[in-house]
Amino acid sequence: MNGHVKSMHFQRFMEAVTTLLSLLLVMAFDSSRTVAASRNQQCGDSVQKSLKLSRLLQKESVDLIKTYKASQGEMSELFCKVSVNNVPDPNISGLEPSEKIASIYTHLQEFFPHFKWVYEQQTDLQLPTSPLLSDLSRFTAGSRNLAYLINNFYQSLFPNVPLPEGGPTTLPPPQNVFQQKVYGCVVLKTFKELLSNVSRELRSLKSQVCRTRTHTNTLFRGWPKAGLRKSV
Repeated sequence: MNGHVKSMHFQRFMEAVTTLLSLLLVMAFDSSRTVAASRNQQCGDSVQKSLKLSRLLQKESVDLIKTYKASQGEMSELFCKVSVNNVPDPNISGLEPSEKIASIYTHLQEFFPHFKWVYEQQTDLQLPTSPLLSDLSRFTAGSRNLAYLINNFYQSLFPNVPLPEGGPTTLPPPQNVFQQKVYGCVVLKTFKELLSNVSRELRSLKSQVCRTRTHTNTLFRGWPKAGLRKSV
């Protein structure tokens, strides 16, 4: 009889342990799922802001190029068609999401010294009241903001992996007036191509790294519902 009673107590004890363990696992699963959902939401918000700004800048770049050409005088339609060295490559590289995001950020950073140089050149060529100068300043500020958002997007996905530093930017040697006009137009045109590539990559990255995972945790497969029954 004593052995039977001990067996009953042991069985009830094990059922209680199983119940407690099941509840703890359920709580842990719900907590991890909540954290994952929060991170996915943060990721989605971050990439959406970056995508929205990249599209806006792409549209603004069209108007900026028109304003630039209109302010350069004769032969302005030919300026953007001339080949120029030392202008950054607009193509995004990398296979993994981390590499692609890092490439986007690095390419954006590479253009900023060129924007500064174009602005300084145009300051010498234009009147102080020229709308081109204010448009260039505003566009550069928006582009820097995009780089900031891309940095945040990267850090939200890879908080322990620093963004790689880009290499030194090579600016063109001293130029005559015609070369300056050509250089500025090519810089803006190439950056417009970069923005198009950035928008395309961000759309792809959004579906790759920010989608919500809804599969069930495999730890709960096969767990008997009897583990949650009331002991008798």
